[in-house]
Amino acid sequence: MTGATGFVGRHVLHQLAERGLGVTAVVREGKEPLVSGLPGLDRIVPSRSLFAEPDEWWLDALKGIDTVIHLAWYVEAGKYLVAPENLDCLSGTLRMAKCAAASGVCRFVGIGTCFEYDLAAGLLSTDTPLKPATPYAGAKAAAYMALSQWLPQNKVEFAWCRLFYLYGEGEDERRFVPYLRSALAAGRQADLTQGNQVRDFLDVREAAKMIVDTAAGDHQGAVNICSGVPVTIREFATRIADEYGRRDLLNFGGRPENLVDPPYLVGVR
Repeated sequence: MTGATGFVGRHVLHQLAERGLGVTAVVREGKEPLVSGLPGLDRIVPSRSLFAEPDEWWLDALKGIDTVIHLAWYVEAGKYLVAPENLDCLSGTLRMAKCAAASGVCRFVGIGTCFEYDLAAGLLSTDTPLKPATPYAGAKAAAYMALSQWLPQNKVEFAWCRLFYLYGEGEDERRFVPYLRSALAAGRQADLTQGNQVRDFLDVREAAKMIVDTAAGDHQGAVNICSGVPVTIREFATRIADEYGRRDLLNFGGRPENLVDPPYLVGVR
């Protein structure tokens, strides 16, 4: 697997270990201590730059591998949606997949995003047309389109897990839920929009289970990694505030509305 030290990856790695599945983890040089010693981890392969590694490097790293779970991507908060690194991630992913087929890998599971879809649809199933509106979503959609055609023709099973609104342990502190929890724990006012947008929130631990279920199963094609349960941001924030007994700290309307934010975005499982 790639991305084992990331927000989602660390939970996927634990799921694989709990199921007794041996894992080779490709990690960025210097991050080996974050995964070393974990049960179920057979091998750590350090990489200077995962998306820039040549074919020869990947052919060696993928020897004896049955299934690839590819989670790595450039996802720095506040930058990743429009970053040029998305093109590097796309080209590197395609190169890795080509080498996976050449190495005899049987199954390749990639990680996509709900933002690949036409968000105007609101209720998003795997049959919803794709209409990415950012370089990030476009690169993910391009990887999906290319690999869904190429890998099966080369006798490699292919599944693509589209993530919705994940939250939980290890999340970047700049994201919505950590910001809210930090403010509530400190007794500070949390400035929010009116919170009327409807979203599909899923704990990252549940997402990890769904990803590993997909990797260990036989489904091919796109899969929505979502709860399928619509909830407004206001409702979700209120639930979290109730854990602290501090609804009074929620300042709805304290932030301006994002006029390009879709009003309804929920997945179909």
